[in-house]
Amino acid sequence: MKPLEGVRVLDLTQAYSGPFCTMNLADHGAEVIKIERPGVGDQTRAWGPMLNHYSAYFGYINRNKKGITLDLRSEEGKEVFRDLLKTADVVTENYKVGTLEKLGFSYEEMKKINPGIIYGSISGFGLEGPLAKRPAYDIVAQAMSGMMSVTGFPDAPPTKIGPSIGDNYSGAYLCIGILMALYQRERTGEGQRLDVAMVDTLFSVMENFVMEYTVDGKIPHRAGNADPSIAPFDSFEAKDGGFVMGCGTDKMWASLCKIMGKEELIDDPSYVTNLKRCDNYGSTLKDIVESWSKEHEVAEIEELLAAEGIPFGNILNIKEAAEHPQLKGRNMLLSVFQPGAEEDMVMPGTPIKMHGKEDKIDKASPQLGEDNETILGELLGYSEEKISSLKENGVI
Repeated sequence: MKPLEGVRVLDLTQAYSGPFCTMNLADHGAEVIKIERPGVGDQTRAWGPMLNHYSAYFGYINRNKKGITLDLRSEEGKEVFRDLLKTADVVTENYKVGTLEKLGFSYEEMKKINPGIIYGSISGFGLEGPLAKRPAYDIVAQAMSGMMSVTGFPDAPPTKIGPSIGDNYSGAYLCIGILMALYQRERTGEGQRLDVAMVDTLFSVMENFVMEYTVDGKIPHRAGNADPSIAPFDSFEAKDGGFVMGCGTDKMWASLCKIMGKEELIDDPSYVTNLKRCDNYGSTLKDIVESWSKEHEVAEIEELLAAEGIPFGNILNIKEAAEHPQLKGRNMLLSVFQPGAEEDMVMPGTPIKMHGKEDKIDKASPQLGEDNETILGELLGYSEEKISSLKENGVI
């Protein structure tokens, strides 16, 4: 039995942040019913890459879910949603703020139907504040949280981080919030309104960049791959390529000095503490490390550093990462036969490993409206005639 079996989620989300949240719930046993607009569906159904004209993007973040179509703008569609709501534990959405309320489904209205309902939202800026009603994508959150201002190299413009971390971090935070609300409901019987903003989320993970400002009044700037609070902690050049390394303690620094044959640097006043190493990193320390590393190949450096417990990493491309024995050994690539593509689709696995639980995808992402008859007939008890009528009227 998976830990979330018995939890039913009505998933009104689309794009990335919300579906990423509900994918994590579904991966661990929740019954997630994805609700899409008839004839249109989630916008990501049109996002590449495509596997035989089926979106692999959609396939990845909507795995393990059931799927129905429902027009919430129609009175018949609203009635169907009310019936579904009576059976549910959680509702998730990432519409523009106020959209669901305009349709008649505020949290207060949902509570009248189901007092224990947990209603979770993701938006760009949250439910309050001067920008609350603005739409947003990940790049907006990265820009307005301060993240872009510290990403990249000093002589280059602010840079977006490659993956849409504003989306997946927000999705992960909402997932955590839902789990907390479910636990609270077990003790109190009360539901909860959850509000996660993408800008809040990225601001919250800015760690020392924010603390540097609040403590010292400094505005952090781009430092490339270096960490402003630990040194040496950066990417470096070897004879045959690049690597990353982090010396997080004085002991690691001493070990690195011995490996480099520069024991005299261990007690050098310019480098004797981490703070001193940070102060003198850009002017001299990186050059000292690279004067050594450029004389050796990456594999040799890896062997030397790993033997001394100094964190080391190869700079891999996606192909090299996907084929690395470490990720393969952790089942971080899984495949599932995808109807619609009529072929196996390979995608990232879950990073949450539960010992004794099989690491696999139970169900491929749903085709548009795939489970209409099952959900409406078996779950809600609608007759075949009623389901046919809803279909003829464009409600499903």
